[in-house]
Amino acid sequence: MAQAHITPQMLGWARERAGLSVPALAQKLNVKDEKVEAWEEGDLRPTFRQAQNLARLTHVPFGYLFLREPPEEELPIPDLRTVGDHKPQGISADLWDTLREVIQRQLWYREYQQNRDADSVAVVGSMGSRAAVDEIVGDMRDHLGVPAHPERGTWEEYFRHLVERIESLGIMVMRNSMVGTNTSRPLDVGEFRGFAIADRYAPVIFINTADCEEARLFTLIHELAHIWLGESGISDGEPATPHRAEKLCNAVAAEFLVPEAEFRPLWEPDQEWRHNLAGLAARFHVSQWVIARRARELNLITEDQYRVYVQQKLAERRDGNRHGQPSFYRLQRGRISTRFAQAVVSEALSGQLLLHDAQQITGIRPHKLAEFARRELGL
Repeated sequence: MAQAHITPQMLGWARERAGLSVPALAQKLNVKDEKVEAWEEGDLRPTFRQAQNLARLTHVPFGYLFLREPPEEELPIPDLRTVGDHKPQGISADLWDTLREVIQRQLWYREYQQNRDADSVAVVGSMGSRAAVDEIVGDMRDHLGVPAHPERGTWEEYFRHLVERIESLGIMVMRNSMVGTNTSRPLDVGEFRGFAIADRYAPVIFINTADCEEARLFTLIHELAHIWLGESGISDGEPATPHRAEKLCNAVAAEFLVPEAEFRPLWEPDQEWRHNLAGLAARFHVSQWVIARRARELNLITEDQYRVYVQQKLAERRDGNRHGQPSFYRLQRGRISTRFAQAVVSEALSGQLLLHDAQQITGIRPHKLAEFARRELGL
């Protein structure tokens, strides 16, 4: 059987980029670990069929495996993540593909807006990086039409309300826990929590919903702060980040959700710190995770206490049973944003956009588009 003369180092690069160990890739290919190791050392070569499967499983174009060295992959937006006190080494294929998918939608919507002679979104870059936290928070509240915190309701309801208000300003909010609709490619919250694209005509907030539900409210406002500053970036939400923009966005999100002047007098330092969480979460209508995050920002708890708490929450999410999963249509609307979905579906149903093209950017099959429009968009 014909062998594929791939470059051995490209196989190792593709495997590592996909986040696969040698045993994991060998298992997926139904070969022994030693064979994959031999391919990467150049002692053996895979068949063409095996090489094609390698490219598919590592999510790289087949031709990449024949290059002499890995291609330069330049990120389309700044990488503001940290691992300890330094930048992470590269990004995974899953994050790459998520960025590409979101940017494809963002560019379509940008052209759509410009063809309609739509105004730019006024809040993008409306505040400079030298603005005070209170000034940014106040401006965000004025535009969103929300008070310091709700008087009733749960944090989940607050989250939904904020998403609606944010989208009403012209900002698309997209959420997903996997690459597209591929359940075999879950996103890693350890790699990133979200990102923002601060474009004047088509701003986007993306939230990694592989994170525990309680953390998403903070991520939403953190990324919204990026839009206000006019600074795009990939975020991991680390409290100890060295990046100026990340520190400012963290501070804005914390003050927006839990104002310090009201929070400090209510914190009871003499009791075990976790006993503060439930009551304060109910008062501010945020999650207990946000309260723990605010306590860390104000040095009321230690970095170790906070990290142990976060890891526990993530473990609970991984181990917990999930009931009441929304319908595919409801999930897809959240994945692509209501604002984006309305634009694409309206164009498709009016004949201005081919149904096949609409499926490519929404993930909704042509014969289901009308039902999606009726059930989820009220069109």
